[in-house]
Amino acid sequence: MQKVILDTNVVVSAFITRSYPHYIIFDLVLDEYVQICLSDALFDEYCEVLARPKFAEIADFSSNTRIVLNRFMSIAKFFEPTIRLDIIKDRNDNKLLELADESNADFLITGNSVDFTMTHYKNTRIVSPRVFWETYFINRY
Repeated sequence: MQKVILDTNVVVSAFITRSYPHYIIFDLVLDEYVQICLSDALFDEYCEVLARPKFAEIADFSSNTRIVLNRFMSIAKFFEPTIRLDIIKDRNDNKLLELADESNADFLITGNSVDFTMTHYKNTRIVSPRVFWETYFINRY
């Protein structure tokens, strides 16, 4: 089973529009076709960002995010990174690479092509949701 790390922007996008992030979370992660890798810091960021008032205006946003976050808690494999990195300009995003290092994830999925300009970090491929979706199905069939 492929191990994936989801950047917060992917998780937020999954609740806003039916596109690749939505398919990844609802068709792959929640149905456990892939293993989601999390750290406490990343999960806390999901919770903080998804609770922002600007999302309260979206119908069923809050109840849907609670359901998904609870499911993440039960199916995710949690890791606590032991290294601290200073590679990404947005220092907060370094936690994703630290998690990739600790979990040896196959993919780090992000919509942030500004800060994540590299295609790999060690054994982890850094891809957009679209590339991941297409790669997953190409490899599967």
